[in-house]
Amino acid sequence: MLSGMRKTYDAAFKAKVALEAVKGEKTITQIASDFGVHPNQIRQWRDHLLAVLPELFSHRRPQEEKSRDDLEAELYRQIGQLKVELEWLKKKSQKLLPS
Repeated sequence: MLSGMRKTYDAAFKAKVALEAVKGEKTITQIASDFGVHPNQIRQWRDHLLAVLPELFSHRRPQEEKSRDDLEAELYRQIGQLKVELEWLKKKSQKLLPS
């Protein structure tokens, strides 16, 4: 087996393992043994979960998402306007060029 290959885990698995570590019903070593993951990796996932968790309940998050949606809508509007202007310029330039 190649020693340079790293295992990759999907988000659902990481969340499951991190939640198990946060519960505190088992030690990190027991969880590592159950799931076949290194204890340091479990600690990192647990710490990340605890760091991100308060943001889930903050009121700023929906505002940030709304401002992003507003920005995307404005950018799409500008793209549409530029496409119309480009087509108009192409049409006008065809009339100016001798056939």
